Amino acid sequence: MMDEDRNIADRGPARTAPRDSLFLLTSFATPEGAPLGKARIRNLSATGLMADCERAIPADARVEFELRGVGKVSGVVAWSRDDKIGIAFDAPIDPQLARKPVSTGSSQQQMPDYLRTNPLLRR
Repeated sequence: MMDEDRNIADRGPARTAPRDSLFLLTSFATPEGAPLGKARIRNLSATGLMADCERAIPADARVEFELRGVGKVSGVVAWSRDDKIGIAFDAPIDPQLARKPVSTGSSQQQMPDYLRTNPLLRR
């Protein structure tokens, strides 16, 4: 019983925002621009994320990084265990923006499927 209670307490602060599981790559840096290594984001919410890092980043470190579809994000490392960290963002983001496919800029890509014409059917 004691082990179960300790494991729950070791989890870190309670999470209030729903999380999405995904795999996004980014690179963390200090606010001054010093690189902290590459990371794979494993889950993402409006208020934070969990990532596997190339190297350990200590709790309470301030970090900045680019998030596809969102842009530059800053926050503080809320917890750190080995190569895994949790980051609490300075300001909430829309995590769905990071899930959108990367656009090539072509109007065909931005058009809904039902409006696209199939070039193979044209004669």
